[in-house]
Amino acid sequence: MRNVSILFFCICLLNCSSSHQTQRTSSTLLGKDLLTYGRYAIANDQSLELISSAVHFGFSFTGKQCVLYVSVPEWLDHNYLQYELDGVYQKRIRISGKSAQPITLNALTDSKHEVWIYKATEAHTGAIYVHRVEAANVHAIPNSTAPPIEFIGNSITCGAAADTTEVRCGAGVYHDQHNAYYAYGPRVARNLRLNFLMSSVSGIGIYRNWNSDGPAMPQVYEKTDFQESGTRNWDFSLYRPKVVSIALGTNDLSNGDGKKPRLAFDSSRYVNEYIKFIKLVKSKYPDAQILLLNSPMINGPRRTVLHNCIEAVQHSVDNSFPTDKHVQVFYFNPMIAGGCTGHPSVKDHEVLAEELAPFIKKLID
Repeated sequence: MRNVSILFFCICLLNCSSSHQTQRTSSTLLGKDLLTYGRYAIANDQSLELISSAVHFGFSFTGKQCVLYVSVPEWLDHNYLQYELDGVYQKRIRISGKSAQPITLNALTDSKHEVWIYKATEAHTGAIYVHRVEAANVHAIPNSTAPPIEFIGNSITCGAAADTTEVRCGAGVYHDQHNAYYAYGPRVARNLRLNFLMSSVSGIGIYRNWNSDGPAMPQVYEKTDFQESGTRNWDFSLYRPKVVSIALGTNDLSNGDGKKPRLAFDSSRYVNEYIKFIKLVKSKYPDAQILLLNSPMINGPRRTVLHNCIEAVQHSVDNSFPTDKHVQVFYFNPMIAGGCTGHPSVKDHEVLAEELAPFIKKLID
């Protein structure tokens, strides 16, 4: 009888152990099934192609680790992701594999966790492909139903040249200091618990760019990857932002590299092209509140010129759309930037976000 009891106990123990192992068996979430916010595409192999700055997705899992399988295009040496674990920012991750490479994220406790993955770099840096996520009980997390805000802008909006914790200024390549997560736009959105998407390109302007005559934002805005030659048009019906924030002008007013011939700033052309661009944005989002920002990097007489131009744009658009929400304007305080090549640092972006958040909160409320 004693032997029968021992046998019964062993069978129960094996069954319990088997049940526990089944619950913790790794499951897979394919890239195409992740719920993404920002500009993205589904590649031919069903992986998720992350395109725009701070495009992001979330998932939950159980246990102490999860594994992402990611890659970059053949032509690209490396790119960067960054992530939150259980609401706490962790770090940037360098991605360099041309085929699906495993990236393991570790947690301290053997319990349920939430992860949010962000693309640290901008569209022109190149895509990052997310092939799959493997972990126990892994599930995609949808974004909240909070209203979204779209941030249109240049390198400042991208969070370019802001983060020197890993690569110092002057070293590496341009996107080695990108940190879209800590740019002012995503900071404002997190502060106000809003959804957000970023439509930003380094060096871009309204009618001309930092060191070229174009293509400027109006020519690339409708392309998924912000490339004038791009073959994919973005589907603007995917998101309906309540506020569209536009910060363009720094590069129009720039003197370029001082070597390439460059005409003087044409305020009339800037104003006219800006008005056309706002009409384009309004055609995509008829109900959105348009918000125009200045540049914290522009001081002195050029700052006055920029403000006069922005106010001319504001008045013209309001006259053209008298029954729509009036265009709003917000001016950042002048700033001596602490990042690379005259850009705001991560700390500077915190200051910009603190200035802007109360104004956007009033618009949302």
